[in-house]
Amino acid sequence: MKKGTYQLHDEANFNFQLNRTLMWGGGDLEELRSIAPAITTTEDWVREMKTLAERAEANQQRSKAIGYYRMAEFFEADGSSDKSELYTKSKSLFYEEYKELFKTKLKRDEVEYDNGKLPVWIGLPGTEVKDTVIIHGGNDSYMEEFLPLVQRFLSEGIAVYLFDGPGQGGALRESEIYYTHEWEKPIKAILDAYQLEDVTIIGLSLGGMLAPRAAAFENRIKRVVAWGIMPDFYEVVLSKVPEQLKLLMDLEDKEQVNTLIQAKMKVDPLIKWAIQHGMFSMNVDTPYDYLHNTRKFEMQSIGHQITQDFLLLGSNEDHFIPVELYKKVIDALPNVKSLSYKMYTKSDSAENHCNIGNTELVLGDIIYWILRVKNTFIS
Repeated sequence: MKKGTYQLHDEANFNFQLNRTLMWGGGDLEELRSIAPAITTTEDWVREMKTLAERAEANQQRSKAIGYYRMAEFFEADGSSDKSELYTKSKSLFYEEYKELFKTKLKRDEVEYDNGKLPVWIGLPGTEVKDTVIIHGGNDSYMEEFLPLVQRFLSEGIAVYLFDGPGQGGALRESEIYYTHEWEKPIKAILDAYQLEDVTIIGLSLGGMLAPRAAAFENRIKRVVAWGIMPDFYEVVLSKVPEQLKLLMDLEDKEQVNTLIQAKMKVDPLIKWAIQHGMFSMNVDTPYDYLHNTRKFEMQSIGHQITQDFLLLGSNEDHFIPVELYKKVIDALPNVKSLSYKMYTKSDSAENHCNIGNTELVLGDIIYWILRVKNTFIS
């Protein structure tokens, strides 16, 4: 896994996604530097990333092509045929590149859910199983970008069940399973399908709210890792918009909210992407409806029901999530069995969202915590 954080673009989200492409997408630093000046809109992003992908594929650099196609798809308009084509291209290249791994170390599976299927990877270590973890992402993740995480856990003797849940990756793109705040439902489907007990759940980004939510309703989960501070999705989204919008939401003025957001989307690529993706993943038609739905994605009202061992991981320069929200998570957990907390900084190269610049460090901390907790609290 690579390490480092780089200033590649003046716009915070473009900069983060370029770093994400480098760290988790197999991207090349100099190639990403070369396209950054040409990006001012999401359309620019798609064009430049697609160009890199096609060049990498033509040069038989498949690992780079996978990441570039995936990140071209990231900012392509949701629901478009081009987005579907880019997703399919990235995914087909991925499973071709790693076909031997999926013959020997990992198994691809599916779990029935609603009217579709949740894609699942199963990784079982060849040695004694020290723990079993269920891993899922957040608002815009794909399971395929988490391959290094799975390999790291397996190397430590930890079994892994990684899945795309409602609103994520293949579950959204291929089965049209849209987001639900009731994350205990897909987690129950996974636990039941594989008859799992005594597991650790790890949720990244928005998953840092979804995983604790599931734990509040599922006692087969014994340990919770919130890889990202997310007590309330609505509050996080509104932290990026004018105060006037918050007042209009309180007044339930749907027309004015939609007008204001649509104007903001024309000048702010982060807002444009966030709203478009949110409407698609939640299957709603207007920005107002999306914001209204995000109110349901919170853990504070059910935090008192969480009684497991809990690990909270933050980053002090997260451009999505105000750092002060960590206190709301901690205050919402009065009944946890134990609580551990770590805030990563630039000195760790892990100050960005989900500590994207130093995944190895965070994985080491998570693994240490799991094994310590299991050893310390075994009765």
